[in-house]
Amino acid sequence: MSKEVRVRFAPSPTGALHIGGVRTALYNYLFARKNGGKFLLRIEDTDQNRYVPGAEDYIKNSLDWIGINPDESPWNPGECGPYRQSERKSMYMDYAKYLLEKGHAYYAFDTSEELEAMRQRLTAARVVSPQYNSITRTQMNNSLTLPADEVKARLDSGEPYVIRIKIPRKEEVRLNDMVRGWVMVHSNSLDDKVLMKSDGMPTYHLANIVDDHLMGITHVIRGEEWLPSAPLHVLLYRYLGWEDSMPEFAHLPLLLKPDGNGKLSKRDAEKHGFPIFPLDWRDPQSGEMVAGFKEAGYLPEAFLNFIAFLGWNPGDQRELFTLEELIEAFSIDRIGKSGTKFDINKAKWYNEQYLRHKSNQELAAYLLADLEKENRFLSEEKAEKIAAVMKERATFPSDLWNEGKFMLIAPETFDQQVAEKKWNQDAIAVLGAFKNQLLEENEPLSAETAKSKLAEAAASEEIKLGKVMQAVRLAVTGVGAGPDLMQIFEILGREELIRRIDFALNTLGKE
Repeated sequence: MSKEVRVRFAPSPTGALHIGGVRTALYNYLFARKNGGKFLLRIEDTDQNRYVPGAEDYIKNSLDWIGINPDESPWNPGECGPYRQSERKSMYMDYAKYLLEKGHAYYAFDTSEELEAMRQRLTAARVVSPQYNSITRTQMNNSLTLPADEVKARLDSGEPYVIRIKIPRKEEVRLNDMVRGWVMVHSNSLDDKVLMKSDGMPTYHLANIVDDHLMGITHVIRGEEWLPSAPLHVLLYRYLGWEDSMPEFAHLPLLLKPDGNGKLSKRDAEKHGFPIFPLDWRDPQSGEMVAGFKEAGYLPEAFLNFIAFLGWNPGDQRELFTLEELIEAFSIDRIGKSGTKFDINKAKWYNEQYLRHKSNQELAAYLLADLEKENRFLSEEKAEKIAAVMKERATFPSDLWNEGKFMLIAPETFDQQVAEKKWNQDAIAVLGAFKNQLLEENEPLSAETAKSKLAEAAASEEIKLGKVMQAVRLAVTGVGAGPDLMQIFEILGREELIRRIDFALNTLGKE
């Protein structure tokens, strides 16, 4: 690539950032870093009616969490600012007027009632998709149908108007998409989109073209939902005289529902009980709280790895990548054309892998933080031992406490199904003998010593240890399954282990 690569992520501050938006940001970031370029973030807030307070901070915090920081943004400006479209408002009209002068745009004075009447006429005529286009514009109130002096009078009087692009008739618009190859659309299928609204703000279609050009954007990597608009954008580049510097386009595949039928939505997330936003989001109007991946216990590196694979693959069997490794492996030609099913179980798998790669010291910090919330305290050494035992069974950091609390809190009840099947005279005999052996010594109890003593106890009673192991676990933990039992014995220590055995013998009864 001869010139510096410059890409942008351009979200609208209309609510929480969808996981699909995070993926778009990530792919832009990876592409920029892979090619030694720059990653820009631009806030596209031209639709002030949909602006939601707090949404911009949410976007920033989400990207901060996963570690993809823009080179230029509203909070880290470069030489191409401002980076909020609302702050660039004054420049867009100049480009709209240029299009008017060149005959590629026109003023339209139609009221909402007139537009609705037009749609009803077309619907009655069995037109499938009623549009304001090269045919219908000839019957509407615009500068193409009205006398020049009337147009001037309307403008001078301050009558509301919009500026629409003038789509040519019977022209084929071509686009070579980096993901999909050549895309060809006939202009007769396009409508005359509004470029400047009656409030003086540009629509996305004009603003993003002007901004991308002025910011030197070389590649536009965005979601598939913008593919139908791409021919319009190609025409705008041409009409503004920028066709030679037009960026390359790459339209990313949709994120699909878990069953593959349709685009993934917030409603699907609520229905299936999984997050769809990176962070918790509280709607400032309704007060509704929607869970985020971070607060649900997902690690940022696991979340990032997960979304990287939602539409892209490295071409080999590798699945675990650091951010640096993703940068090295990433390429647009490995992005698929088809939509990708959202699989929350895969996200959980990634989280498990990254948890297991963390040191016991790092995991202990999670455990200690959860204990502190409940006013419980533990030595770092013991917390690390618990983390080491639980890490292979944890999906989220909170599981270290939620699933491992039996190592700090003695059971008061026992799994009745296990007790009915496994609690018998053999179990009572072995546990009694094991307790007596523990009482004979005062040395700290290690996993190896506990294993040896338990085996000796079973042998002294002439009972095979395997027959009573589940009952032994039941007595100590209250349940019939869990992590390595000897490691649990070591963490509990001799005195606590004796207390728990006594309680089980007295509570479960003797048969």
